[in-house]
Amino acid sequence: MSKDPNIELEAKTPNNRPRALRDIISRSQGKSGIVYCSTRATVEKICEELCAAGVPATRYHAGLADEERRQNQEDFLYDRCPVMVATNAFGMGIDKSNVSFVVHYNMPKSLEAYYQEAGRAGRDGEKADCILLYSGSDIFTAKHLIQNSGENDDLTEEERRFVQKQDYQRLDIMIAYCKTLSCLRGNILDYFGQPHEKRCGNCGNCLSEHIMQDITSEAQMILSCIKRARDRLGYSVGATLIIRTLCGSSEKRVAALGLDQLTTYGIMRTVNRTLLREYIEHLESSGYLRTDPVHGGVELTASARNVLFNGEQVQMPIRKPAAPEVRQIKKPGVAIAPMTDADSGLFEALKGLRFKLAQEEGVPAYIIFSNAHLADMARKAPGNMAEFMNVSGVGEVKASRYGKVFLEAIAEFAGSEKD
Repeated sequence: MSKDPNIELEAKTPNNRPRALRDIISRSQGKSGIVYCSTRATVEKICEELCAAGVPATRYHAGLADEERRQNQEDFLYDRCPVMVATNAFGMGIDKSNVSFVVHYNMPKSLEAYYQEAGRAGRDGEKADCILLYSGSDIFTAKHLIQNSGENDDLTEEERRFVQKQDYQRLDIMIAYCKTLSCLRGNILDYFGQPHEKRCGNCGNCLSEHIMQDITSEAQMILSCIKRARDRLGYSVGATLIIRTLCGSSEKRVAALGLDQLTTYGIMRTVNRTLLREYIEHLESSGYLRTDPVHGGVELTASARNVLFNGEQVQMPIRKPAAPEVRQIKKPGVAIAPMTDADSGLFEALKGLRFKLAQEEGVPAYIIFSNAHLADMARKAPGNMAEFMNVSGVGEVKASRYGKVFLEAIAEFAGSEKD
């Protein structure tokens, strides 16, 4: 996956994750894709929402009965339900080449897991998107899963602590991937020790511009609030409570802890909470804050003093959308030129024939011809067997088996266009 030029990697923090997912699926309408979620409950919720929105989706997780998992997997393989919503229990041994997008609705626990799951897209050589929708809350979910994993029950306490330490280290690397402004493909290749160009030119970061924004004033208010909360309570609280305090929230938990009595209470009430969380995450990644891995409280580091008392400035990169022309990436394989309206019409007709044949033979549609091969067939519109043999993906076996029926369909479509 990491070296394939047809795969476009992206990691982003949307304000509204459900809406962002629907937008991605809408742009990929009619295509096959996988949506990975971190928990069974999220799988159920997202699958239900997609189905209610008219998306032909199905689900897969270890809590389903064996028969339902088998049926749902087949529905996905045979394109009856082209969108699969699943936990990481899905995917091993799945050979489906026409997956056009893989969305991680939640951040995986490690870069290894992400690499494996995202790599299930674009195996047919067509353009594919691998999009990670990241939120700060994913960190707490991932830590909860690490702390409560039942996989280590047979280990000694010392062994369990060692495994958890490694899991936390992998999680830190995954978090860094989500936040990096450098090339995403290069980030993965670095992790696996593979050489690469400085920029791949085909990931969300390479296709975007960034400007530096001075957030020193905002950083001072946040760091001051964290310090004052700690001084009052004698222990650190999580980022969510800090954000509520800064925004002047009237929620009971804030008042119960006396955080509404702090001088920093409500000092950033005009700032969007999502942006506040991004500030806190940036302060942590820059070394001014740390999060207690067990209790989740955010604490000042020694470096924070330089911002609070010594005039050190804090700069935060803000991503600008890339200009439209920058995103015109040359597609690999046979998809070199855009289809005409006639090509597109023939392509859809050929897809319909492929689906019919797949149903009759009891095989996934891509086993007959991939989308890339059908696209090339639609562009070339062969009129005889010799021309059919020049279509990408067509060899003697497939020409013998499918040539006649596809040539007839192409001729029929050409005739209907003239009428």
